[in-house]
Amino acid sequence: MGHSVTSQRVAALVGPYTSGKTSLLEAMLMRADVIHRLGKVTEGSTVGDGSPEARDRQMGVEVNVARADYMGQAWTFLDCPGSIEFMQDTYNALMVADIAVVVVDPEPERAAMLTPLLKFLDEREIPHLIFINKVDHAHISVRAVLEGLQAVSSRPMVLREVPIRDGETITGYVDLVSERAYKYRQGEASQLVKLPESVREREAEARQEMLESLADFNDDLLEKLLEDTVPPAGEIYADLSRDIANDLVVPVLFGSATNLEGVGRLLKSLRHDTPDHTHTATRLGLDADGPAVARCFKTLHAQHTGKMSLLRLFAGEMKDNGTIDGERPSGMFTLLGTDSTKVPGAVAGDVVALGRLEKLPTGALIENGRQKPDGDWPKPMAPVYALAVQATSASDDVKLTHALSRLCEDDPSLLVEQREDTNQLVLWGQGDIHLKVAVERLKSQYNLEIATSAPKVPFHETIRKSTKQQGRFKRQSGGHGQFGDVHVEIKPLPRGEGVAFTDSITGGVVPKAYIPAVEAGVKDYARQGVLGFPVVDFTVNLYDGSYHTVDSSEQAFKTAAQMALREGMPKCDPVLLEPILMVEVSVPTEATSRAQRALSSRRGQILAFSPKEGWEGWDIIQAHVPQAEIADLITDLRSQSMGVGTYTFRFDHMQELSGKQADQIVAARAAELKG
Repeated sequence: MGHSVTSQRVAALVGPYTSGKTSLLEAMLMRADVIHRLGKVTEGSTVGDGSPEARDRQMGVEVNVARADYMGQAWTFLDCPGSIEFMQDTYNALMVADIAVVVVDPEPERAAMLTPLLKFLDEREIPHLIFINKVDHAHISVRAVLEGLQAVSSRPMVLREVPIRDGETITGYVDLVSERAYKYRQGEASQLVKLPESVREREAEARQEMLESLADFNDDLLEKLLEDTVPPAGEIYADLSRDIANDLVVPVLFGSATNLEGVGRLLKSLRHDTPDHTHTATRLGLDADGPAVARCFKTLHAQHTGKMSLLRLFAGEMKDNGTIDGERPSGMFTLLGTDSTKVPGAVAGDVVALGRLEKLPTGALIENGRQKPDGDWPKPMAPVYALAVQATSASDDVKLTHALSRLCEDDPSLLVEQREDTNQLVLWGQGDIHLKVAVERLKSQYNLEIATSAPKVPFHETIRKSTKQQGRFKRQSGGHGQFGDVHVEIKPLPRGEGVAFTDSITGGVVPKAYIPAVEAGVKDYARQGVLGFPVVDFTVNLYDGSYHTVDSSEQAFKTAAQMALREGMPKCDPVLLEPILMVEVSVPTEATSRAQRALSSRRGQILAFSPKEGWEGWDIIQAHVPQAEIADLITDLRSQSMGVGTYTFRFDHMQELSGKQADQIVAARAAELKG
């Protein structure tokens, strides 16, 4: 049993925020003799979550890497963020992992939080197992947790062990393959004990369920079960390993990271059942026997070393002094949290950090020292939260644009948008904390002080009535004067038509050469109308006018057109227009009615809701929602859906807004223009 010492295996620790992934990493490193004292997240003394941003919040904000050896097998553990706001990092790390350890709370009702994660694992056929953490807490029903998990997993969950109890406390476990019983000893390896009679019946039942699940994928095993033949343990181990590697079954183990209970058992399971890098390379469509192939799955910035690109090598070798796209890294390192150790090279299976590769983005596939185009990488998560950002010093504007583009390369779930309609630089991301961390990094990595604010809503205005108006501009100031005279008709247009200009001049009362200047004056005026916003959905027809052979000019006619609109537009019943978005909300079914209320309370108009295709127990709600109401929608949706609800949006149409709310918006705009 077990692997011979070949390539490094990579296991990603994933699961919801507060499930205890960082504590589990700590316990695994202690079991592997990498550390000799358990650090605590609350004290900021863990190997994982070592960045200042993570320490400040006592939560993972990026993937942490730890190198270890256990029973002759080399490992890299990737401790991934649990918060949905940093899930892009988790998805990226999973793309290079041989197996995922999904760490869960022992509460069945929290199982829904795992749906997006399990969906991602199964869509990508990534082998994974479940570790139910914190079983040292009050009464825990492993069976109830298992049922909750099965409800959100498309793969069969297979118990690998059953608990031994003393009253309501779990004091050990029985391995369902070897049928050996073990008693927990806090802080030490578990002790082999005689199988208690009290567990015998439950053990036999759970073992039979495990064998039946495995038999679904193995006809020989099915035949043995039908004949009541007991398969040898070695055969069961082999079946399990094969089915896990092919993402056919999901083994379930349990323990307590803080008490070091069940952690050695987890490590032994990983050692036996984790496929090697060649299997992972094949699953990813890479040639494990070809030239050097590596994937950059994370870019991070360490305080002393600067930019570090984390790579997993799937084939061939890489040397410390090699180049990638002509850039030579400042060094090659293995990592243990924030500590780095220089190494001369890497072989297939290894995870290494390369220093200061400025041109290498997260997600890049590297073959023989060159970036290779490759689309098989998780799409960036759709942005759901925004902040307008501005350098506090105007001289830093160019530096800010450059720094933001670098941040987006490092973290593809960030997006920068220069909004022409509001003249703001807007940073989009996955939530309030995600963007706060991004702003902190602008300061720590690029020495930029940033002011942030809520993005402005791009209100417009239009008209509801028509009018005719003359605009006459005359100025005499020695020598040539200025003269332009226009008669225009201003009319509303249907929604979405923009700004139109026509002329019906006859007899040359306005020379053809000056008509484009009249149109330019109209377009110029449209930038800011009566209410202070850009004017849309109106047409202006130039039907009469006069000119002076000496004093008329293009500028004079442009000014005359602007005067005509300034005087005419207030007579056309101007009205505010607000942008309406088509919003598609995705939530677990039990949160659907709460999500609908959240949309309605934001002046949203519910259009439809239906089951989410391919997502058992989830719904999609479609609604029209004013853009002005959407800023904190994601916060509301997450609080009502255990953190997993989300939404996408697109601009749909402009809609009239009147009454008190419109008056307040116009008054605020007037104050802004004055200031």
